[in-house]
Amino acid sequence: MIRLHDVKTGDTVLVKYEGELLEGKVLEVNPEDKQACVLTHEQQDFWYSLDDLFPIPLDETQLLRLKFQKDEAQSSNGSGVVYVRGPFSVRLYKQEGQDITRLDYRDEHREIKGPLTVNQLQNHYHGMTNFHLE
Repeated sequence: MIRLHDVKTGDTVLVKYEGELLEGKVLEVNPEDKQACVLTHEQQDFWYSLDDLFPIPLDETQLLRLKFQKDEAQSSNGSGVVYVRGPFSVRLYKQEGQDITRLDYRDEHREIKGPLTVNQLQNHYHGMTNFHLE
């Protein structure tokens, strides 16, 4: 389940529909009813309650789908794996056994402790660049 403040228009999430999990894009959020209208790949949009919305864990597959490229040069120095998309970079590494994600955009950086999800990355990306990550 996703928390209401983590869901924004344009985010990519999983929705539970007839027992299946389908990937979709959030078209609209209704905070009053705690629902989100999501367009799935079946080209159907439907209102889902927060109980039927799930985050997508961020991993290499998801980063590549979001058009990031693995930076072999930066990844080879032992300080984690780096993925870049233009001037924006995502560094995944471990510190004292904990997963850390470092986001860099020009002179701004953010370090997030613990696992990150696709919609959270999309929200950080928007906050740092003023563009939505699709």
